[in-house]
Amino acid sequence: MQLYSFEESGNSYKVRLLCALLGVAPELRNVSLLDDEQHQPPFIDFNPRGEVPVLVDGELVLRDSSAILLYIAGKHGNGLWWPADVARQAKVMEWLAFAASWVQYGVFTARALVSFGIPANGLPADFQGEALAAAHIRARRSLEILETELATQAWLALGRPTIADIAVFPYIALAPMGEVSLTPYPAVRAWIDRIKQLPGFVSMPGLEDPMYRRA
Repeated sequence: MQLYSFEESGNSYKVRLLCALLGVAPELRNVSLLDDEQHQPPFIDFNPRGEVPVLVDGELVLRDSSAILLYIAGKHGNGLWWPADVARQAKVMEWLAFAASWVQYGVFTARALVSFGIPANGLPADFQGEALAAAHIRARRSLEILETELATQAWLALGRPTIADIAVFPYIALAPMGEVSLTPYPAVRAWIDRIKQLPGFVSMPGLEDPMYRRA
């Protein structure tokens, strides 16, 4: 099983984190987004989206972080990280969708603009129309939603860690890289700390030092 990844990509990190928590060791193949390798052969030939992560497992090729999380959790998670029951699957899927919408266009976009100077979200690097103010509004609203949920429960779904938490965690925890403070959200910060305490947890750049890109 090969995982095409980039160390500073939060979406790549989601997959690496889940693999670490489950004791799964894919062959990592680095794709340097900073050198635009994602848009060059040979990578672009099997992922026309020009994005990481990509998982290759035999004949199976998956090009979306949520799909990869679901696959790895279903194959290696013993029914804990991705449940068998359809209603419980739906509860987890709500948060995967939240990660791909609220989180993506909030804290993800703010981080890309502030710390990397790019609009991301499939836009060319020289695109001038992405508004940081709009990303900050979405970021704060997404944090408010999470704060409400996590004020009364330890995990996002099913009362235990699932891929719901893994999908949402990286860019929320990296919010300060986009000049979005986590200080007003104590339940979110406690949840971040709980994830960091999970056996097998691995980190990524920015989690401990959100200013590393601007030093």
